[in-house]
Amino acid sequence: MSTAVVVGSGPNGLAAALTLAQQGIRVTILEAATAVGGGTRTSELTLPGLLHDDCSAVHPMTVASPFIKSQRLQDAGLRWCYPQIDMAHPFDDGSAATLHTSIDATTTQFDRHDARAWRRLFAPLSNRFDELLDELFRPIVHVPKHVVALAAFGPQALLPATVLARRWRSEHVRALFGGVAAHIYYPLTSLASSAVGLMITAAGHRYGWPVAEGGSRAISDAMVKRLTELGATIETGVMVRSLRELPTADVVMLDLAPRAVADVAGDQLPPRIRRAYVRYRHGSAAYKLDIALDGHIPWTNEECRRAGTVHVGGGFTEIIAAERDIARGVMPQRPFVLVGQQYLADPTRSCGGRNPIWAYAHVPHGYTGNATNAILDQIERFAPGFKSQVLQVHTRDTSAMETYNPNYIGGDILTGRNDPIQVLLRPRPAINPYRTGIPGVYVCSAATPPGTGVHGMCGYNAAQTALRYLQRR
Repeated sequence: MSTAVVVGSGPNGLAAALTLAQQGIRVTILEAATAVGGGTRTSELTLPGLLHDDCSAVHPMTVASPFIKSQRLQDAGLRWCYPQIDMAHPFDDGSAATLHTSIDATTTQFDRHDARAWRRLFAPLSNRFDELLDELFRPIVHVPKHVVALAAFGPQALLPATVLARRWRSEHVRALFGGVAAHIYYPLTSLASSAVGLMITAAGHRYGWPVAEGGSRAISDAMVKRLTELGATIETGVMVRSLRELPTADVVMLDLAPRAVADVAGDQLPPRIRRAYVRYRHGSAAYKLDIALDGHIPWTNEECRRAGTVHVGGGFTEIIAAERDIARGVMPQRPFVLVGQQYLADPTRSCGGRNPIWAYAHVPHGYTGNATNAILDQIERFAPGFKSQVLQVHTRDTSAMETYNPNYIGGDILTGRNDPIQVLLRPRPAINPYRTGIPGVYVCSAATPPGTGVHGMCGYNAAQTALRYLQRR
């Protein structure tokens, strides 16, 4: 029987392990932390009984993922919960723009011109979203099967978000799209900065923006249950500092950032590949607050009180300026803030009228300042009285984010900067980006295609490469 060792138990490490174990390979997973899951962990970070997602929280790309769907994790206990409104974006005048799973429900709030432009853009993408994912979730070098889906996406995805947003007249609609586009953590004036906004919005129109019942840890728990059924071994609290420390195995999968791969592999790496890993660029960071709140956030706009996610950033121009500043290493006075109200869809996270609020701001890479007040002030701006309801705050700055997950270098929760070149050629220019140049050793982290997100496809794709290697042997 062939054997495999997987270093790291984030969603991609678990996906790689599942893919190998399902082919009869004996798998051992080694995790440095005391719990598996990487970015899909959930903890009582403030008051007893309040469940806070440690990192990833809302999962449109997870429910859409071909790998996740193939695993039938609902049979292993995973349940999806859906808010009444997927996302809301409030403005200073008390109004808000909202994103719904239904395109019709979304465009009802727009004027005729903007409604038609929104439908024209997102209807083809959402209608063919599964075909689009089949293309974009595979390695970069492949023969396309769904040309029509790619044609609906590619030209628009290459545009700067600021250019694509010109198709809408209303500042509200532009900001609605701009807040989603800002998930790229890169200036919205840059080439291809529309791509993430298009993908996540289209995913929402196809699948919604759900949360996992009981917290994001339910995703990793379900994957662990599947692995246990397949006979895999999982060891936590094991820090791997060198490949030479690993037990003998036919293949090794590394759910690590490229610099960590360079450290662990050492002089076993070919020099040119080692240089590429060391030079790999990390991007802007997340500064996260977990808040225990007495009651609900008193948003001025009523629809924000029903939204699972709220983008707090003001108008489109303000978001553009904030993202430009953080890319330059400057902390904006009013950062772009994401607020999660997961408990609205999943009441099991709350306790005794006290609710867990999940929030983080985009900040410069490695930011050493204190962004707590800036985040609280941004929420207070659109929800007067909010700060008076705060019972307790748990802070995770960029340094603490890296301590929580060493792949998040400098607080970069995307495991790599999304500049136009690196987003296509990560973690290095190569026909097969999962290979390290060491026979039988592969990278399977979010630093590989198709990139960040709780979809498991980086791990799945890397494991397919490992399986071909084993077949050749």
